[in-house]
Amino acid sequence: MGIRFILMVNKQGQTRLAQYYEWLTLEERRALEGEIVRKCLARNEQQCSFVEHRNYKIVYRRYASLFFLVGVDNDENELAILEFIHLLVETMDRHFGNVVM
Repeated sequence: MGIRFILMVNKQGQTRLAQYYEWLTLEERRALEGEIVRKCLARNEQQCSFVEHRNYKIVYRRYASLFFLVGVDNDENELAILEFIHLLVETMDRHFGNVVM
């Protein structure tokens, strides 16, 4: 089906933006976000930007002090999702200005 959710998280692990494209209860969302954020923030820059978690593939990228995390199906193309994240950041930067300082 494609993209399941998009998260924007700061370096402290606080969620700044969350958009879900499948129905999850608030408790399920909090638990999922907590697990994913801890897993992604614990990784160093030498490791790849793809993580498998539950039935999702998490593709993430760090821009300045923000992490952009996208949860997709396991059969989705990781490089296409990285390109999507980059396009999303460029669009937000042009619209709001100084998104990625």
